[in-house]
Amino acid sequence: MAEENHSTIENIIILGTGPAGLAAALYAARADLKPLLLTGTEIGGQAALTDRIENYPGFPEGVGGAELADLFQKNAERFGARLEYDTATEVDLSQRPFTIKTYSKEFQARTLIITTGASPNKLNVRGEKELRGKGVSYCATCDGWFFKNKDVAVVGGGDSALEEAIFLTRYAKTVTIIHRRDELRAGAILQKRAKNNPKISFIWNSVVEEIQGSEGVERLKLKNVKDGNTEMFETSGIFVFIGHNPNTQLFKGQLEIDKQGYLIVDQLMNTNVAGVFAAGEVCDAHFRQVITSAGMGAAAAISATRLLESEAD
Repeated sequence: MAEENHSTIENIIILGTGPAGLAAALYAARADLKPLLLTGTEIGGQAALTDRIENYPGFPEGVGGAELADLFQKNAERFGARLEYDTATEVDLSQRPFTIKTYSKEFQARTLIITTGASPNKLNVRGEKELRGKGVSYCATCDGWFFKNKDVAVVGGGDSALEEAIFLTRYAKTVTIIHRRDELRAGAILQKRAKNNPKISFIWNSVVEEIQGSEGVERLKLKNVKDGNTEMFETSGIFVFIGHNPNTQLFKGQLEIDKQGYLIVDQLMNTNVAGVFAAGEVCDAHFRQVITSAGMGAAAAISATRLLESEAD
C-alpha cells in the first residue's frame, strides 16, 4: 500500500534564505506564525558570497557576508522560524492552500513569500569561479572599497556596467571597460559621463577568455573578436556586469513577470495571485542591496501577516 502524504498546512512558506527571505522569516516568526523556510542550495544568497559588507547599518567595521547571513538566521530561528534544507522543484499557485514540492517532500501553505533572488550572469571562463571573491566581483557597491588605488576592469556595455564603472572611480586608480562591441548600449548621458571621466578607458571589440592569478586576480587574457588576436591585460580586479537572471523559472505561467524576467509586485509586495508575495532581487532590478532586500522581505512578511489576520477574523 502506498504511503499517504500527510501534509501539514503551513501559515507561511518562504522560498529562499537570502537577506529578503531571512528578514521575512524574522518578521513572520515575531508574529508567531512559525514560518517555514526552504533554503535552496545555499543560505544567505548572493550576499553570503561577498567577502566583506561595508554598507550594512550597525557594523561600522564591516561584516563578512557569510557571518551576516548566519546572524540573520539565528535571529529568525530565535523567534521560531524553521529551516528545511531542501529546494522547491514545483509550485501550484492555482488554489489556496498553495502546493510546493521539493526533491523529498510536498508542502502546503496558506501564504507564500518568494525570495529566490537573481543570479548575475557569468563569463563562464577559466579562473572565474576559482577567483570569485579574490578579485572577481559582480557588485561594485559591495566590493569597490577593496580596490582603493588599484587598477580594475569592468566587463559590459550597458547601463549597469557604466554606472558601476563610474562608481568604482571613487576608489580605483584606473577603470578599464572591456566591451565585445565597438559601441556601448548604455544611455547617452551615462556614456558621456564615462567617456569624460579621466579614470575610465575602454578596450573595444574584446572578450575575456581567461582570468589568471594565484592568490588573487593578476591578469586577463583578452581576445579581439574581429581579428582573433589575444593579449594579456594586467589588473587587480574584474567586475562583471553583463546582466542578472532572476530565479523565476518555477513561476512562469502562474505569476506576472516583466520583460526582464522579474516578478511584478505592488508596493505591499503582492504578486498578481492573492496570498503570494515576493521580495528581494527576484523582483528588484534596480537596487540589489542587502539592506533593500531585507526591507522588502520585512514588508512582504507584514503583508502576509495582515492577510492571515484578516482571514481569521
